[in-house]
Amino acid sequence: MVNNDDDIKVFHLDLPARREDIAKLELGSAVYLNGVVYTAREGVYKKVLDEGLPLPVDLRSLSNVNFHCSPAAAPDGRGGYNVGAVTATASFRFSKWIPRWLEETDCRILIGKGGMPADDYKRVLAPGGAIYLTTVGYGTGALLGRGIKRVREVHWLDELGIAQAMWLFEVENFGPFIVESDLEGNSLFAQHAETINAGIEKLYAGLKPPALHRYGETDDRKDEVM
Repeated sequence: MVNNDDDIKVFHLDLPARREDIAKLELGSAVYLNGVVYTAREGVYKKVLDEGLPLPVDLRSLSNVNFHCSPAAAPDGRGGYNVGAVTATASFRFSKWIPRWLEETDCRILIGKGGMPADDYKRVLAPGGAIYLTTVGYGTGALLGRGIKRVREVHWLDELGIAQAMWLFEVENFGPFIVESDLEGNSLFAQHAETINAGIEKLYAGLKPPALHRYGETDDRKDEVM
């Protein structure tokens, strides 16, 4: 289902997501999810892809949406868990595992923070029929938490801890997320970066270089995000 909120198209997607529904999503549109979403990041990827352990659940039949995040989870006193918020983490750190993960699980939607290298969309996600959704800025963890109706399962909690364990959430109206890449491999961030970078040097013209740097920072303003 789709509706318009001012200038932004809003899509409501039932999970597991069908290819024909994913194909309708447009760069920059907002998406809300209904169904089952699972979390998996480096801890899970290492266990399954590097160590060869079997998946603890049949993801192919249950969910095709992988959220890179850390849940704020606590025992509910009845043998289950409550999740009040989820905080997305940067997906580009997991690039080396994504091709095999898509093949292993039939994942079709990745969710995280900040996107992935634009080349990954063209080379890996699009050929695999997958797209990327990004969270909306900071401070939305509690908003996303409202969409989590139940913790269906959790796996490898003792070994990996809360942040790295595989959680399966039953979600309703879970979002908003923004479409960062589509099935053609186009990237919202990359398109806007080209426009911004064309004039960014003028904004910094005449300023002295900063005296302090954080690790990984550069004086090339076009590269400062990385």
